[in-house]
Amino acid sequence: MGALFIVATPIGNLSDITARALETLRTVDLIACEDTRHTVQLLNHFGIQKPLASYHDFNEEKKASELGRKIQEGLNVALVSDAGTPAISDPGYRLVRFCRENGLDVIAIPGANAAIAALAASGLPSDEFFFAGFLPSKKSARREKLEALRPLRSTLVFYEAPHRIEEVLEDIEKILGDRETCIARELTKLHEECLFGKLSEIRGRVKPLGEFVIVVSGNAGEAQAETKVPLTREAVLKTLGVSRNELYDLFFKKN
Repeated sequence: MGALFIVATPIGNLSDITARALETLRTVDLIACEDTRHTVQLLNHFGIQKPLASYHDFNEEKKASELGRKIQEGLNVALVSDAGTPAISDPGYRLVRFCRENGLDVIAIPGANAAIAALAASGLPSDEFFFAGFLPSKKSARREKLEALRPLRSTLVFYEAPHRIEEVLEDIEKILGDRETCIARELTKLHEECLFGKLSEIRGRVKPLGEFVIVVSGNAGEAQAETKVPLTREAVLKTLGVSRNELYDLFFKKN
């Protein structure tokens, strides 16, 4: 049987591809990619010619089993996304899952990843973080998701597209509060930009162009609102560890 190679590709600067990634792309039998036109440009830059198979969000379920069977038949397949590491907020999970369930080798070829690059350069705690990927596009669902994340003390990392960045930052500040934040735009590209500070201070300086990674400090321990529930008589008795009759005898029964 063949093997599946998860190959990370540059997120912008082509020089960030690894020697091992290039060697893998040159030696596999087939390259599965998110957008064949985009991947052809990458391969042409490095003088690589290989058969390509389209594998994206809209055909992933069908293509996963097709590519998995090719690996079972002995082909070595490389999986790439348009940028960064496949299966991390990109297609790939179903194919990896198929291979794992069928005892096929899955080999990771590590490299560029926007979330890790932004976190490392953010100036925020990186010893523990929560990667939340893209928040829901609908405001109600997005705010519900942020409410669920609000208690976490880990640094939070989000991806976001330019057409939603302003409303997403508004919701983050409204739900999570005015936390320290690093907003990274167009990482490793010509117009790379990182804004750092309180979210209220940097939100208005964001240019809605390019791809974004938002790194937000975790919950610093601010008190959460508690719902006060009135105590019932039974609850009071249980807390005191006495029965109703014992309480009556204690206070009202004459000796």
